[in-house]
Amino acid sequence: MPNTKSAAKAMRQSQKRRVRNLKVKDKFKSAVKEVKKLIAAGKKSEAMEAMKAAMSTLDKAAKKHVIKKGAASRKKSRLAKALAKLK
Repeated sequence: MPNTKSAAKAMRQSQKRRVRNLKVKDKFKSAVKEVKKLIAAGKKSEAMEAMKAAMSTLDKAAKKHVIKKGAASRKKSRLAKALAKLK
């Protein structure tokens, strides 16, 4: 338990941020999984649409500092590379 008022407030803020960050993280992970699933199924046009959504959610997560900018960039790059292999 926190010893001071400021520590108690910091703990409350931390919990709120954690919940918010987990929602953002869950959203982009789901989007990435959807793209990977469509790529594995060989559905290129549907994967392209899902890719746009995934890139957007990754950018938003990076903007909110839920993940680092480089991590978002790396994930987008790897998805794009996998999608490009699909013929």
